[in-house]
Amino acid sequence: MIDLIQRRFQLGLAVSALVLGGSLCFLAPQPAQAQVRGLPDFTELVEQVGPAVVNIRTVERARPGAGGSGPDEQMLEFFRRFGIPLPPNAPRQPRPDRGEEEVPRGVGSGFIVSTDGFVMTNAHVVEGADEVIVTLTDKREFKARIVGSDRRTDVAVVKIEASGLPSARLGDASRVRVGEWVMAIGSPFGLENTVTAGIVSAKQRDTGDYLPFIQTDVAINPGNSGGPLINMRGEVIGINSQIYSRSGGFQGISFAIPIDEAVRVADQLRATGRVTRGRIGVQIDQVNKEVAEAIGLGRPQGALVRGVEAGAPADKAGIEAGDIILKFDGRAIEKSSDLPRLVGNTKPGSRASVTVFRRGAQRDVVVTVAELEADRSARRPQAAPEPRPSPGAQVQTLGLTVAELTDALKRDLKLRGGARVEAAEGVGARAGLREGDVIVAVGNLEVLSVRDFEQAVARADKSKPIVVQYRRGELAQYALIRPAR
Repeated sequence: MIDLIQRRFQLGLAVSALVLGGSLCFLAPQPAQAQVRGLPDFTELVEQVGPAVVNIRTVERARPGAGGSGPDEQMLEFFRRFGIPLPPNAPRQPRPDRGEEEVPRGVGSGFIVSTDGFVMTNAHVVEGADEVIVTLTDKREFKARIVGSDRRTDVAVVKIEASGLPSARLGDASRVRVGEWVMAIGSPFGLENTVTAGIVSAKQRDTGDYLPFIQTDVAINPGNSGGPLINMRGEVIGINSQIYSRSGGFQGISFAIPIDEAVRVADQLRATGRVTRGRIGVQIDQVNKEVAEAIGLGRPQGALVRGVEAGAPADKAGIEAGDIILKFDGRAIEKSSDLPRLVGNTKPGSRASVTVFRRGAQRDVVVTVAELEADRSARRPQAAPEPRPSPGAQVQTLGLTVAELTDALKRDLKLRGGARVEAAEGVGARAGLREGDVIVAVGNLEVLSVRDFEQAVARADKSKPIVVQYRRGELAQYALIRPAR
């Protein structure tokens, strides 16, 4: 009996030990090595790409009597580049009148894209420089020739006379994924071959007319401009170009030009020294959610045409102020900034189909793309003309007093008709309408006269905001009038 009890006791201890041991194994902390598994090691990437990254130093020749800038020229250039007001006590040192002299202008970065010495960088790095000096990682220095630069995309190409140089491998920006690790190499504040790393924070970030930037949290500072943004495969996926900052230093948000966009520009610069872009001659704006729903567009998309340049390709094709461009050459326009990008990348002289939304219906037109002149955008439409008396009876509704258009105004605005706002108050004024505006549509109903305006308002659902398309001078816009209840 005692033997049986002892055996049961021993069996219980064994089971308890097994259970306890299993629990301890389950609760035991994982080794430190397992916890950090997956974190990137950038050492091989630095060894692989680093030799192709260069320091770019620029020099300008000061003329006799020319005023100089303060000692920290890099920081002052940074303030100018990103629109940050100069400190009120920024020093200004006059140069002595002793003839022309070379004065250091700034420091940036770049990377070699061919073994025979072509280097890509930012346009603002070399802009205004009388001399460009490129320093390699092996400390060799070369005077560089500016092949070409493009201010709109901030891309430049310079050439040094050398051969057998290490070159960077270019990647595919379309494969970039938000959250992936990336690395930058550059010369922040002149500190050559500085490596910083982070992740891709966002893609397609709009900060300019022609470029959808890659946003990262990689530390970028003055001097990093023009340097490469590199993925974990050792490929250049962007050119570091801008930061968002309220202080002048890095604050966790930086922007890089996608390499495919940069290469498209660089190829033209290398071929001709300039960039050729298309234009159709429209001034555009965003389409907001409320307007899109009110006019039957469904969701905010496309580019609202606020103005059309007289005689421009869009004008000849029949595109009107107030149209919403939904597609260009078969490609959807999700937001207004997509349009100048697509048009700009179209070869001048090409014919492209354009799908527009006008008063509830889509229609297709064909436009022949013209060439965008250097540093020129579509001519800004004229402001509203001086108020002129309008003939005929007046009507008051929705806080608006409207009257017929004069023949002179029809000619000036190139309109077939409309209802001119003589006075605005109440809900009409709160919607943004004012004296001199010309209402050309209510909802998706065209307004050619005061009677048309009356009928369109009468048919509108007063329980919902009423969308009004109007012209202010040559500019078209939409307003949402919320009837008083």
